[in-house]
Amino acid sequence: MPPHTYHAPLPIVTPQTMGRIDAAAIGSGIEGYRLMLIAGSAISACVLEYYSEAVGAIVLCGPGNNGGDGYVAARYLAEAGMPVLLYSSIEPERLKGDAGRARADWSGPVYPLEELDCMPGYVVVDALFGAGLDRPIEGLIEETIAAITASALPVVAADLPSGISGRTGQVQGTALQAEHTVTFAALKPGHLLLPGAGCSGETHLVDIGIPRRVIDEHNEAMWRNDPALWGADLPVTGAAGHKYTRGHLCVFSGSFSHTGAARLAAHSALRSGAGLVTVLSPSSAVAANASHLTAVMLRKVEDQSDLDELLVDQRLGGFVLGPGFGIGEKLRQFALSIVKAGRSCVLDADGISAFSDGPEMLFALCRENPLNTVLTPHDGEFARLFPDLHADAELSKVDRARKAAERANAVILYKGADTVIAGPDGRVVINNNAPPWLATAGSGDCLAGIVGALLVQQMPPFEAAAAAAFLHGEAGKRAGEGLIADDLPDAIPPLTHYQSDNRGRG
Repeated sequence: MPPHTYHAPLPIVTPQTMGRIDAAAIGSGIEGYRLMLIAGSAISACVLEYYSEAVGAIVLCGPGNNGGDGYVAARYLAEAGMPVLLYSSIEPERLKGDAGRARADWSGPVYPLEELDCMPGYVVVDALFGAGLDRPIEGLIEETIAAITASALPVVAADLPSGISGRTGQVQGTALQAEHTVTFAALKPGHLLLPGAGCSGETHLVDIGIPRRVIDEHNEAMWRNDPALWGADLPVTGAAGHKYTRGHLCVFSGSFSHTGAARLAAHSALRSGAGLVTVLSPSSAVAANASHLTAVMLRKVEDQSDLDELLVDQRLGGFVLGPGFGIGEKLRQFALSIVKAGRSCVLDADGISAFSDGPEMLFALCRENPLNTVLTPHDGEFARLFPDLHADAELSKVDRARKAAERANAVILYKGADTVIAGPDGRVVINNNAPPWLATAGSGDCLAGIVGALLVQQMPPFEAAAAAAFLHGEAGKRAGEGLIADDLPDAIPPLTHYQSDNRGRG
């Protein structure tokens, strides 16, 4: 498959930044009402495309420009011949600016929200709050959401379902469940972070005429994970390449009864392009590992002196430590030695939990050395390593990952259905291609192996972690529903599928 030139990666911006982008676009000479007309037409087009057989549309309009989008959508739906019932959460006369103009251009009746009638066969257009809401839903709006939820009518949300914080993705007390969400100019964190991602249904990103340069000028170094971000950094094997130029990764095994995790990581690393992979096994588990390994090599590593001897060999480019290893001082000393030696290190599972009672020594070593460490915690492991960040309810998952990466001087691959990858420099990607059936025992071990393989092939740590999360999700899709972790390594797609030809880009 030939190299591919990818489209620009999709930026993600917070609602506050989106407000500044809107203002900058209007300040550059773009008419605000024109943007509203395009947004409203996109909402109406979504309704007509997916719900053409609906009896009619119930349009809910709130304060501000989100309500204005709703008025525009209502007008276009009526002009298309769809019966429309429009309900407002405020007195319509209170709408000002572009939203007031949209209200004036609507010729139909406006009913108070208190009179809402969830008539069977209708589709609901939710233009109450959008992405900017960051306070609890209560009172009449709470009752309205409950009524719509009970009615089971389909919902098309303008920008974001009402009740979801666009900044954090959290439910503000209660929220609508949309089947489709139409958002504008750029994605918001709430579209990709849970539970907001689940409430948004299918998200449609619409270009409403804001120039990309204006969005880029307000770049928050946050993107949806995509090969466009790292395709140019994927390793390429030349004609003169050999196994050592493709990197040598070592994966530590646990004891006799805990060897499977290391083998999953090792197998995944080979499938991800590493030239050589060696499982480092305690003597008690050598026989168990030897009976299962073929292309993966095996070496006995019992104690610190064995590891010190290994670290003399500069061809050993990276290590995966933690899966099935067991928590204790041995693991901590192994990890510290690897980081101090300047080798690439993926700390996963027990490799993270082992430092829960005192991570500062690890972080100090990471700060003293070039960036070469990737930590891959799930939510529980993150809480053990960064308890203060995890407990701060004001922080989004993105905020927590960013602060953790800066503190540790390591790349944080914060796992979940909404995996967040953050670097110490503030860059963040949110990965959303993982199918739900990827949540199975051993899946994370495979992910750790993919990260390690890309690191030993000289991929930068942030890009390696982002690429690994994406490849892991694609492997889950290829393996299919009902997969077990054993299926994942052989389902990892070849790196050549995602290599781009825009190398040397700025």
